[in-house]
Amino acid sequence: MDAGDPRAVLERLIRDTRTDYAGLSRLIGRNAAYIQQYIKRGVPRRLAEEDRRKLAQYFGIPESDLGALPADEAGTRVAIPSYDVRASAGPGAVASDGDVRVGIAFDRPWLRRLGVGDPALLSTIRVTGDSMLPLLAEGDEILVDRGDGADRLRDGVYVLRAEDALLVKRVAIAPSGQLSIRSDNPAYPSWPDCDRRTIDIVGRVMWVGRKL
Repeated sequence: MDAGDPRAVLERLIRDTRTDYAGLSRLIGRNAAYIQQYIKRGVPRRLAEEDRRKLAQYFGIPESDLGALPADEAGTRVAIPSYDVRASAGPGAVASDGDVRVGIAFDRPWLRRLGVGDPALLSTIRVTGDSMLPLLAEGDEILVDRGDGADRLRDGVYVLRAEDALLVKRVAIAPSGQLSIRSDNPAYPSWPDCDRRTIDIVGRVMWVGRKL
C-alpha cells in the first residue's frame, strides 16, 4: 500500500496507538473483523462517510487522511438516485433493479446529522399500500440506507426482501434475538418471533417525503 493510501494511514495509526482491529470496528458499530478486512483485503473498497468521520475524530486527524475529499471539492449537495420500484406497505411489490428516475439532491451536512453512512449506498423508492399508516402512506418517497442493514440491525423501520417482493415494515428485536415484523396499521398482520437469519434486510428507512 502507498503511504498516502487511507488503508496505510489507518494501519499506521492502529500500530502507533496500539489499538486493536476488533475494538476499532466496535467503535464504529461494525462487526469485529470489519477494520481488518478493510485494511488487509480491501473490503469495503472505501470507508463509509460516517465510519470515516468517527475514525478521524477518534485519532484526531482530518477526514481527508482517510479518503475524504477536501471541503471545496466534495460539494455541499449529493444527488440520491430514485429507483422505479416500490416497497410495499401492503401486498408485496415485485423487486428488481428498476429504472432510475430523477433523484433528489440532499445536503451532505444534513445527511450526516440524519445519521446516514455512505451516500453512495442511499436510494429513494416509493411506498405502495397502507399497512404502515399513519407513518407511511401510498405514494410516499422513502430514503433507504443500504449500508445500514443486517449487520447493524436495531429497532426501526426497514425495507425487507421476501422472495421476489419488497416490503417496508417495523422491526423490533426481542431480548432472545428473535425479530418481530410489524405493520403499524392494526388492520394488517404482524409476525412475531421470526428467525433473523431468514430475513433479508435491504436497508433502514431514514426519511420520508410526501405530497400534502
